[in-house]
Amino acid sequence: MTSRRISGSELPELLRLYAFLHPEDPRVDPDAQAVQQHWTRILEDPNLRCYVAEEARRIVATCTLAIIPNLTRGLRPYGFIENVVTDPDFRRRGFATDVLRCALDDAWKAGCYKVMLQTGSKREETLRFYENAGFRRGVKTGFIAYPVTAL
Repeated sequence: MTSRRISGSELPELLRLYAFLHPEDPRVDPDAQAVQQHWTRILEDPNLRCYVAEEARRIVATCTLAIIPNLTRGLRPYGFIENVVTDPDFRRRGFATDVLRCALDDAWKAGCYKVMLQTGSKREETLRFYENAGFRRGVKTGFIAYPVTAL
C-alpha cells in the first residue's frame, strides 16, 4: 500500500472513485477542455492537495485537503478534509486510513493547528472509522448552507 499526492495524469482514476462517492452526480469527461483547465487550477493551487492510496498501481482511495490561511492562532492555517472515498472492492483494508494519515502529516508539516472533516454518515461504524483515523467527534458542531436553488 502506498499513499501519496496525486499526479496530474491520474484524473480519470480520481473521477472513477468520485463516482462511488456521489453516484447521482453527472459523469465528468476527463478529456474535456473545461475539465482539464479546472484540474490544472486545482493542481497548481498550493493550498489544495489531493491524496491517493494505491494497490498494485491502481488508485483505490482518496481524500482532498484544503489548507486555509488564517489570521488567528498565531497566523497558523487550518485544514479541511473532503471527498474521502474508497473503491468498494478495497474497503476495510486500511487504504482510507492511510490516505487520511498522509493528508494529516502534510497538514501538520504545513503548520495547521487543526484539521476538520465532516461526514454525512450517521452510521456508527463510519464515525468510529474517522475516530480511529485521528479525528474527534463532538468538539464542534457543523452546519451547511446551500444556495436556495439547490433545495
